[in-house]
Amino acid sequence: MKTLTFAILGLFVGVIVGHFLWHGEAQRAMASGVSPVDRAAIDRLHHQDIDVTLTQEPKGLVELWDEDGIRIGPDGGVVVGKKAIEADNAKNRVTYPEFKVLKYAPDIEHFALAVADGWGVEAGTMSATFKLNGKDDPVSVQYKTMRVLKRQADGSWKFAVVELK
Repeated sequence: MKTLTFAILGLFVGVIVGHFLWHGEAQRAMASGVSPVDRAAIDRLHHQDIDVTLTQEPKGLVELWDEDGIRIGPDGGVVVGKKAIEADNAKNRVTYPEFKVLKYAPDIEHFALAVADGWGVEAGTMSATFKLNGKDDPVSVQYKTMRVLKRQADGSWKFAVVELK
């Protein structure tokens, strides 16, 4: 009797664990057509984006972008090309030398992501809190975003287009 009870309990636990594994990362990757290798590289880009946005490290902010990247701001301003993005970032640092990001939280877990032929498109929301200078009160914003990602020759992913609304 004990053997049957343990067998039934083991089967029950196995079904539950299998359910969580199936509906976890493997299911997420399969549902969106993203291979595990691409998913890992895109996740690295996401984490890099969060880290350098919070620190505002100039080189890191530029490394996120493909050479032909396009950044479309919430005001409709468009910056085209990695070098132009770098110059725009430098101009903003001069204009707001005390600029500080207090919070940056893209809701990555709820982004819709599709990948095909070395290109990815994701859409979702992100929120941020920042101070333009040491005297100002913090400003909180929430944006809808659409981001086009491009796989690089080394297998990493970079932003090709980012639009905030």
